[in-house]
Amino acid sequence: MHINISKSQRVVRAFVVPVVVLAAILCAGCVQSEDSEEKNLRIVLHSGPDTGGSLDPAYKWEGWYTRQAGIYETMFYYDTKMNLQPELATGYKQLNDTEWEIQLRKDVTFHDGTKMNADAVIYSINHVLDPSNSRSVEYSFVDSVYKTGEYTIVIKTKEPYAPAISSFADPVMSIVSPKAENLDTKPVGTGPFMFVSFESGASMDLVENPDYWGGEPKIDTVSALFNADGAARSLMIMSKDVDISRDFQRSDYARLAANPDVQIVSQAGLRTFFLYVNGNKAPFNDVRVRQALSYVLNRQEIVNIALEGIGGVPATGMFSDSIPWNANDQLATYDNDQKKALELFAEAGIKKGSDGKMYYNGKPFSIELLIYTKRSANLPTAEVIVAQLENFGIKTTIRVVDSNTIPSECSAGNYDLSLTDWITAPSGDPDYFLSLHYLSTGFYTAWTGYSNPKVDELILKARTTFDADERYKLYDQIQVLTQNDMPLIPVFYGTDVFALSSNVTGFEIYPNELTVLTSKIDIK
Repeated sequence: MHINISKSQRVVRAFVVPVVVLAAILCAGCVQSEDSEEKNLRIVLHSGPDTGGSLDPAYKWEGWYTRQAGIYETMFYYDTKMNLQPELATGYKQLNDTEWEIQLRKDVTFHDGTKMNADAVIYSINHVLDPSNSRSVEYSFVDSVYKTGEYTIVIKTKEPYAPAISSFADPVMSIVSPKAENLDTKPVGTGPFMFVSFESGASMDLVENPDYWGGEPKIDTVSALFNADGAARSLMIMSKDVDISRDFQRSDYARLAANPDVQIVSQAGLRTFFLYVNGNKAPFNDVRVRQALSYVLNRQEIVNIALEGIGGVPATGMFSDSIPWNANDQLATYDNDQKKALELFAEAGIKKGSDGKMYYNGKPFSIELLIYTKRSANLPTAEVIVAQLENFGIKTTIRVVDSNTIPSECSAGNYDLSLTDWITAPSGDPDYFLSLHYLSTGFYTAWTGYSNPKVDELILKARTTFDADERYKLYDQIQVLTQNDMPLIPVFYGTDVFALSSNVTGFEIYPNELTVLTSKIDIK
């Protein structure tokens, strides 16, 4: 049973509802007068926090979900046009090459009533920097954080670091209440919605924050559901069981678009669907094999079939055209070219036999494609890729695992190709994705075995280059080199698609996908 909590019965400082109050709420829910009717927004997403049930934003990727839920906020964020904006900060100033002064808002309190100030922000940053936190390595550039006033902090980096400010727009750097009892189970932030309850892998209930610094939300309560089945997400919006459905099954698009009770909203985003290639083993450690595989793919056909012609566009490089510093106009395109693929495979010792099959070391060349399916596009995309490789003469099979299993399998080298999808610039800066995937010490570089000293040099140089035009030139060079080396094979750029009930207003899509529930959303 979902319990709607009326405004007069809101849980502001504590999240444990006494039995007497609970009974009153249940009775109030039986009969509601028109003037006391509450607005409950129901939304279904393809996934929610599923890494051990922790809701701590500093724990792996949980900050993404709690940020999307409107619980947490960061000092800075990216708006719908991907412009960096202050959120819990009011502005910043670069003091010198290694020090950044940040001014904070003075009118913000946490959901538990604690004041949001410099001490709270420093506490939150140090919480992320704790070595026991696996993501602390992403902020190893931070030397120290100190305050110079109640609402002013200074972040000191170990060396000049150009992406410093944008890195604090990542949800892992959500500002948390220093007095929260248990961030794993009871998140306490500053956002428009407050946490009520959570069932791992199933649902999360929220209630409006009446003291929200950005103005009281128009929605009273939120029921967020998590369902990995794209067809089920389609059915839920069609049957009016939810008001918002994200990433519904693409084959249902025409039917949903024709439904007068449903509105479809979409926007090109920053998500790229691509293939990890296991360059730690032969023959995938040969750049010619990786290039040949890229030439085999017919990306337009993948978009047409797997995405029903919507929800994505064929990819050139790893960064979508929505990102201003992409170098796609300078990159090798790897348009579907069977002849070129055959030539490259032959140079690498993989040749087509008289039976039309590809052979490597005298045996049929085969590939296992590792995937997870919580995104509706993944399985149909994998099926089209398999068909294309099979038609070319490469025996290909699909192995489906849970998304949480992908890291262990890939890091152990138990794969040939792995289909995945990433927002390549969640914090608005290219360094994030490039460092993780192309720097020889990057976490995901170990999956592909990729190493290019020149790329390392350029990435590190770009980090310390503050002139934007000069940084763009360096990133152009990096993209040209990595596109040639092809440790990752880009497939398509995703389009974020939502189905909304016709009476939902005020909903906006943010390209980096970090903001979903806002105080502006309403139900008419």
